[in-house]
Amino acid sequence: MHRIGPALLLPLAGAVLLSAGGQSALAQRAERAVVDPPVAKARRSAPEISITAQPEAAGPRAGAAVGHEAVFAFNIQYTEAKIYNPGTNQDDPVKLRSYRDVHETEPPKIPFVAPTIEIFPGETVRITLNNDKLPADPKCPPGNSDVNDPNCFNRTNLHAHGLWVSPTGNSDNVLLSINQGVSFQYEYNIPPDHPAGTYWYHPHRHGSTALQVSSGMAGVLIVRGSRLPGADMPGDVDTLLRYVDGRSFRERPVLLQQIQYACRDGAGKIKQDNTGLYICDPATDVGGIEGYDQFGPTTWRNSGRYTSINGEVVPTFEGAKAGEIERWRVVHAGVRDTVNLQFRKMKDGAEPYASVATQQQEDWLTRNCPGPALLPQFALAADGLTRAQLVERTSSTLQPGYREDMLIVFPEAGNYCVLDGAAPAASTVNSQAKSRQYLGRVAVAPGTAVPDIRAHIQAQLLAAADRFMPPSVKQRVKDDLSNGLRLRAFVAHPDIADGEIKPPQREARFEIGAGGFMINGNPYKPDRIDQLLPLGGVEEWKLSTANAFGHPFHIHVNPFQISRIINPAGQDVSETGDANEPQYANLKGVWKDTLFIRQGYTAFVRTRYQRYIGDFVLHCHILDHEDQGMMQNVRIGIPDGAGSVAASHH
Repeated sequence: MHRIGPALLLPLAGAVLLSAGGQSALAQRAERAVVDPPVAKARRSAPEISITAQPEAAGPRAGAAVGHEAVFAFNIQYTEAKIYNPGTNQDDPVKLRSYRDVHETEPPKIPFVAPTIEIFPGETVRITLNNDKLPADPKCPPGNSDVNDPNCFNRTNLHAHGLWVSPTGNSDNVLLSINQGVSFQYEYNIPPDHPAGTYWYHPHRHGSTALQVSSGMAGVLIVRGSRLPGADMPGDVDTLLRYVDGRSFRERPVLLQQIQYACRDGAGKIKQDNTGLYICDPATDVGGIEGYDQFGPTTWRNSGRYTSINGEVVPTFEGAKAGEIERWRVVHAGVRDTVNLQFRKMKDGAEPYASVATQQQEDWLTRNCPGPALLPQFALAADGLTRAQLVERTSSTLQPGYREDMLIVFPEAGNYCVLDGAAPAASTVNSQAKSRQYLGRVAVAPGTAVPDIRAHIQAQLLAAADRFMPPSVKQRVKDDLSNGLRLRAFVAHPDIADGEIKPPQREARFEIGAGGFMINGNPYKPDRIDQLLPLGGVEEWKLSTANAFGHPFHIHVNPFQISRIINPAGQDVSETGDANEPQYANLKGVWKDTLFIRQGYTAFVRTRYQRYIGDFVLHCHILDHEDQGMMQNVRIGIPDGAGSVAASHH
């Protein structure tokens, strides 16, 4: 049985690419533009709902698509295409599993980015998966084999990550396996009060999740919102994010992926050069992802692959204009890296980006991305859920599974470097220190110069509130915006107070040891229910890691609210962060569904078990950890008179 060993702290390799002999390989091909992923074609029973200056909402169903249906269909198949390799300045042929919209008549322009699904609160969403194009899978062992040994790479299913829907039947049920030759239709009944926001979808069949997601089987899922806030109900922040003439702020869906393809020799071994970097002969090799020897704490950085943005490597964002507010919907759909997203002004006449030796990479960034300072970002939503307050910062840390919505303003024309900032080993999912990396650039056209970005955003939002908000909440929304850019009228879930919490305190402790990849000392077992939770309960969870590795905790169905994050000195760092871990700043009270648990730190989160019963999972979102056993089965059930939940179905 293949097991991935512990992390080794190695110098930076994958962030910069060396040619033979250590000389730089100039990546001077024509830069490719970032384009939005294609929107999946839907058959709808009624027109889409648009944002308008509608009358004040009378209830949670106002502005929702109650009774409407949206039908999507995807083929799962191998796709042959090319991925740019900056280390060799050429496109590598690859053959990878992918989602393809059944309505496509031509090969997709972005082959390894799934179509974006756009839906509305109140809709019944049907998604058909056709798994009839992948070949029979020789890697499917007999039924008595170890379920935590990666297996059945051509069997699949679907997870709508972050959606607040039922986990049972043909809804968001990740305990199903859609085998070769099978077509299966999922049905999500989106509640009319579902939060609008940025979510995503991907395969989640235990044993093949990491392999399929890292092939590019991942897409953005957006719940569109048109509900105005009322005196006693929250609204969708989408109704605020527009100019007084009604135009919505420009949106940029940004899908970050780590597609770690490799080429293999006749014996099936990954081809590498003498420094360990993956190599492919473009004349004879076709890269693929066909084994779990391609995953591990050092493999991503050592492979020499780059994080892609909407399917492109070191691309250019076009269409930006100085002074305009943009909403970036960023989804970390990768498996094996931490991304610290930053923006810095690029100097005029910058050198073409070159993939250079490690010791020269920082020099290139220093020369060409001098600043003078990092551009401010205004964090709007975490994991799709609107924050109670816009948070100004200069770096957004994204761990696998995270989503961050942010408002960005480029204050003047020119080019801006898109960077992945440096991080210490303990702050990353690979437990490796990383230097700065160049991800691409934004080309900004002339517009309106903005000397004070914060004041500019505040003024635009105040004008929108005055123009569009209902009379009963208009002044409250404006007062909140004037008082620290607060957004309390748009927060979907009410805070969980101390008095609501009922025992017991739940625990999820991640551990890698002699027993494999474990939570609370046990590897995953399909027929064991690890957590029995009562419908209607409100509980607190303690999240920690037992080893010198960090893990992103993710739980399905119900999101959680962060109560506190305690560092090794016993201090709560969920408000200000600390010198060792700034990524925890401004997380107190924030609602999320995925949270990185750094070694030595303990997080306490609170959640309500609302509306849905059934079996689902929690797990580490380093997906090869999940595939190898770092997962638990969870059941929400109807409690008996004594408050207990049955461990088995009746």
